[in-house]
Amino acid sequence: MRDDPTTREEDWERRTELPLFYASLLFIAGYAVRVLASRSEHLWRDAAGIVVLLTWLCFIGDYAVRLVLSGDRPLRFVRRHWLDSLIVLLPTLRPLRMVKVHDAVQARRERPRRGLYQRVITYAGLSAVLLGFSGALGVYHHEHRDPRSSIRTFWDAVWWVCETLTTVGYGDVAPVTPAGRVIAIGLMVCGLALLGAVTGSFSSWLIQVFRREDEEEPPGNRGSPGAP
Repeated sequence: MRDDPTTREEDWERRTELPLFYASLLFIAGYAVRVLASRSEHLWRDAAGIVVLLTWLCFIGDYAVRLVLSGDRPLRFVRRHWLDSLIVLLPTLRPLRMVKVHDAVQARRERPRRGLYQRVITYAGLSAVLLGFSGALGVYHHEHRDPRSSIRTFWDAVWWVCETLTTVGYGDVAPVTPAGRVIAIGLMVCGLALLGAVTGSFSSWLIQVFRREDEEEPPGNRGSPGAP
């Protein structure tokens, strides 16, 4: 039924997923200008601050509309949509909704959904890039003015993010502020999850390919390696 709260919420989410994804890109761009622009560039910093505030209000408004459409109690809605609740507080985590964004793009173009392995690789790759860039901005913002920190430039932050997401961890640069370490914990968790998803998907794909080759191989060629 069209009046069902779940249906109304899903319709709203399907229609707003792409616009909100573009809004998240604007948020990240505005945040980047705000962090990287010099203090003398007041006009750019003020404009970027307005963009960040407006896009953040869009996320809050979307969350409020979905709460009303769902018909749930606030606490139940928060538990059911814990990731969305976290994204409202930390909009830079919006890339974690990349799967739904990808499905929305495919549906908008009336294309069938890609295979599971392609979707996992696409999701992991785009999420790693956007989360990595957001994490580098956040760490640089909190670390570069601290005299104890070894992260002095934005490229130091990018290098550190690459080490963290790939679980290499050379230890040559590391955050020392409380906010920087919280960001580090988040990136460590996301890096392990993304790396595990890609590795598991790739291994499963290889097993599937080898199994298909074995099934297509003629029975006469399936002898043991030592057979003449």
